[in-house]
Amino acid sequence: MSELLKRSITGALYIIIIVSTAFLSHYLLLLFFTIVGFICLREFQTLLKFRNIISYISLIVLLYYFNFTEIYLPLLIAYLAMTLVVKIFLLKDLYTLHDIPIFDGRKHLLTLFYIVPSIIFLTMIPVYKEDYEYVLVGTFVLIWTNDSFAYLVGKNFGKTKLFERISPKKTIEGFLGGAIASIIISYLIFIYIDLLPLWAWIMLAIIVSIFGTLGDLVQSKFKRKADVKDSGKIMPGHGGIFDRMDSMLFSSTFVFIFILLLDYVS
Repeated sequence: MSELLKRSITGALYIIIIVSTAFLSHYLLLLFFTIVGFICLREFQTLLKFRNIISYISLIVLLYYFNFTEIYLPLLIAYLAMTLVVKIFLLKDLYTLHDIPIFDGRKHLLTLFYIVPSIIFLTMIPVYKEDYEYVLVGTFVLIWTNDSFAYLVGKNFGKTKLFERISPKKTIEGFLGGAIASIIISYLIFIYIDLLPLWAWIMLAIIVSIFGTLGDLVQSKFKRKADVKDSGKIMPGHGGIFDRMDSMLFSSTFVFIFILLLDYVS
């Protein structure tokens, strides 16, 4: 079986599972993301050469708290703030030549305030408002569109390197191709899903294009530091679950914050 065919089949199954669980039952969606979270934590901790069971326990406890109890708003804001601080440091560390400072000294913070909240904020989108499972699926569609067209445009037309030291294959042309395709798709999503105004879908497309690409670069640096090609082997043609989810995991915090702000200003 060719690599492209394996990649296509695996990707299609992944999409079917996410879409079906999102619409069938929130319990199924939580179960799916719990499994995904556990696998991502295992793959990520392998990259870090670090083992900590607390992150797995935290994922279960916080998934229950943020999905099934009345949320204490200051706690949510504090958790969002800590997550943002960690992700900002990860972006800053893209510019260090060799090491990742937070990688070397604060591995427990990375598992607790990078992977865990990224999964949690994804699961909170469908319960934020009625029918927001459509917003979750729409956001995934925008991510898939950005990733696919960034790859296609970059492979065929890319000449200007985006961040060659970390990811030699990424190009500015590919990034722009993915972003433009996502914005176009956001209009089509708006036509069929009118839960959000058009400008909000366009903003979501821009958010996932920018932060999804940054998340991919962050993961590339982790893999470069660990001297591996993929974070795992569970998805034929893609590598690990973390390889497939890196863009969504990094951008999920910014997507959720945008949804909160959108509700505040509307």
